[in-house]
Amino acid sequence: MNARAGRTAAATGTSRLLTRPMLLLLVASVGGMGGFYLLLSVLPLYAATAGGGGVGAGLTTGAMMLATVLAEPAVPWFLARFGHRAVVGAGLLLLGLPSAVLCLWPSFPLTLGVCLARGVGLGIVVVAGTALAAELAPPGRRSESLGLYGVSLGVPSVLGLPAGVWLSDRLGFEPVFLLTAALTLLALPAVAGLPARQATRAERLSGDPDGRSGGPDSRSGAPDGWSGDPDGFRGGVPGGPLGAAVNRSLVRPTLILGAATFASGVLVTFLPLALLGGPSHLAVVALLIQASVAPVARWGAGWWGDRHGSSSLLLPAVLAVALGTAGLVRLESPVVVIVSMILFGAGFGAVQNLTLATMFERLPRSGFGRVSVVWNLAFDAGMGLGAVGFGLLIDRTGYPWGFAVTAALLLAILVPAWHDRR
Repeated sequence: MNARAGRTAAATGTSRLLTRPMLLLLVASVGGMGGFYLLLSVLPLYAATAGGGGVGAGLTTGAMMLATVLAEPAVPWFLARFGHRAVVGAGLLLLGLPSAVLCLWPSFPLTLGVCLARGVGLGIVVVAGTALAAELAPPGRRSESLGLYGVSLGVPSVLGLPAGVWLSDRLGFEPVFLLTAALTLLALPAVAGLPARQATRAERLSGDPDGRSGGPDSRSGAPDGWSGDPDGFRGGVPGGPLGAAVNRSLVRPTLILGAATFASGVLVTFLPLALLGGPSHLAVVALLIQASVAPVARWGAGWWGDRHGSSSLLLPAVLAVALGTAGLVRLESPVVVIVSMILFGAGFGAVQNLTLATMFERLPRSGFGRVSVVWNLAFDAGMGLGAVGFGLLIDRTGYPWGFAVTAALLLAILVPAWHDRR
């Protein structure tokens, strides 16, 4: 066992993936992301049918992702100040409860306000969860642990994305808004079992990740490598998210992830609208297939990454995302749409795990918090830009040409994926 694996073993005390803290993290993530995915494609439909059109639909996703991107850099400070339990609990409430307000009266400004609040909740849940999943990983199984955590984020999309569209079509929007609030409330009890805060380096080495022994750094409450250095530098690299962002080894994975999530923002926001008037329930089936394939691919990519290196699969994963997007040019063919969703889901799930694991491999444990922020910033910024940009584009081009332009942008990302394959 090498030195890094030894430190990880001290932190986790086990080689099992499903420790009690990890299991509770997965439960909290499933509840939070269930509330996120239920409305992800519903709110654009809600805005579009209320007269907002394609631009209004794009703005709902864009506003949420903007709030997420703005909130994420502050999450490590909140974790250091208030601890995982309070912060993740607040994130779950922000993801779910504001949706119930939409039952009071229909209003596009109110809808955007709800999207902003949900975006803050999303930023809290994903940044805290990603860093904690890496922290709880047993020796030599970090990519697989991240893959398992990725499944907890992806499984809710399997049901949530298609179920939200289906329920809103059958029952109306208000029951979906209330169901979203209920899901997040049901996840709150799991938060009580999470670690109180992220372990400091001294606590990990002593095998006391919750800081119960009152070790040398236990009173600071600061995530290791984030704010412990008063000058914000470690080893000549700036602290905070900037320190990870300026690390040149992370630039290509960040670009690759941002491009893939750009396409995902386009798909989840506009595919139900693009397929309106087509075969019955094709949008529901397409979203279900894409959402089912993605978490399986994410976990499989984690298994591969631990054994062969995470960056080795980036090129075929990006190619699958590009081909899946290009296939949506043929919206009139249900078979092509379904095959495209299989390709997109496989590539997108793999890209998520491969880029995240690659970034964790290239920074020491002290940089895990920064990696989590940068990765999630790239994810959410890409999704928001995709939704807003595509909404502006389709008013001029229509859906098929819009998907073609998106696929062309993804093909350009094959260049950094090729250079990063080793």
